[in-house]
Amino acid sequence: MTEHDLLAEADRRALAYLDGTPTRRVFPDAPAIAALAAFDQPLPEQGHAAEQVLRQLDDIGSPATVASNGGRYFGFVIGATLPAAAAAERLVLAWDQCASSFNNSPVADQLERVAGRWVCQALGLPAQSAVGFGTSATACTLTCIAAARRKLLAGQGWDFDGDGLAGAPALRVVLSETAHVTVKKALRVLGFGMNQLIYAPVDERGRIDPARLPPLDARSLLILQAGEVNSGEFDPFAELIPSARAAGAWVHVDGAFGLWARASSSAHLAAGIEQADSWTCDGHKWLNTPYDSAMAICRDASALAAAMNSDAAYAMASAQAQTNLTLEFSRRARGVAIWAALANLGRDGLRRMIDRHIRQARLLADALSAGGYQVLNQVPLNQVLVRADSDAQTDAIREAVQGSGEAWFGPTRWQGRPAFRLSVSSWRTTDEDIQALAELLLRLKRQSGA
Repeated sequence: MTEHDLLAEADRRALAYLDGTPTRRVFPDAPAIAALAAFDQPLPEQGHAAEQVLRQLDDIGSPATVASNGGRYFGFVIGATLPAAAAAERLVLAWDQCASSFNNSPVADQLERVAGRWVCQALGLPAQSAVGFGTSATACTLTCIAAARRKLLAGQGWDFDGDGLAGAPALRVVLSETAHVTVKKALRVLGFGMNQLIYAPVDERGRIDPARLPPLDARSLLILQAGEVNSGEFDPFAELIPSARAAGAWVHVDGAFGLWARASSSAHLAAGIEQADSWTCDGHKWLNTPYDSAMAICRDASALAAAMNSDAAYAMASAQAQTNLTLEFSRRARGVAIWAALANLGRDGLRRMIDRHIRQARLLADALSAGGYQVLNQVPLNQVLVRADSDAQTDAIREAVQGSGEAWFGPTRWQGRPAFRLSVSSWRTTDEDIQALAELLLRLKRQSGA
């Protein structure tokens, strides 16, 4: 089989997979998972034909996938992949660029610059901001915090690049009591001890209470949230950020999915967020680009470029090159799919997609509340936080849904008790999908109650 024929066969199989998504189990059944054992073989002495490798991958692997690229997946704020973004990824794969700088890939360099500008325009963030396209909000949070630490220490007269952390002035990290685990992971990896973090108290909706915000100064890093992972709530940026900046603190916003509210008719939820110093946001969540793509956005472009600089004698690049804005020296052009999605949607299409998901989340919440479920959040965004009549019933219903293959969502805990979280973020999710999920949950509640 020629290279052309092999790639055509891969496309045929990929299209067949997509065609079957609406009827596929959202989570694979036990036989499909058990069949994965066929992959567990010793390294072959003689390689297999490429078409055999592809066939095995599809025949065994495809049935064991999670149908997160469909309309009935409601876990972890995972979007499906927009066709325009998927098509762009196929072309990027054929290009096979090391998208680190202009010298390695002029087209990737140009497209990612434009994509960064479009992201700032769509989200209403400062036009001069640097945008690094990384693997995830975790990695992008790490780069933003690294830039923040370097800048804060410079303000104290400390040369971080030359002298490192030993003997450096101590910095204070203030974050929400409900901060996402990936933020804590980034802090831990960077050497901020978990026992040294200062937690800001939150209200009953998971938002930092400005009246109880710990004191801040020029050695402080304040980390806020746009879209609390369970409730979907936003910290009161318009109250918190001005006082933090007046104290000389650096303000970072974890906006992995919630930052996209800025591109919707619900932009008021994130009023004042543009005053922060840095932001992180995923593409593979609410923008519905392929995994993996995310953005580190920094108001002070030079701060991010200096913190991430990787120039070498044999590989010099501009301060705006992605190699100097992200963790990776060698990288793929993650920003191209983001460019394609935004080019395809435009401002209007992006707003309508996000508005639709927010409307669908409220429809789901209303149906479940009318059917006897306790909806625990205000549903300001795309998260519906739910509990049944008891903890045991809540867990039993979630497990029944997961086992049914008709939909999928995961567990969580809210205010010390089990709950489940329904996330509406796939462009493929229709109102009919929402109705089917509501009917499934109501039926299971009646059955478990009986």
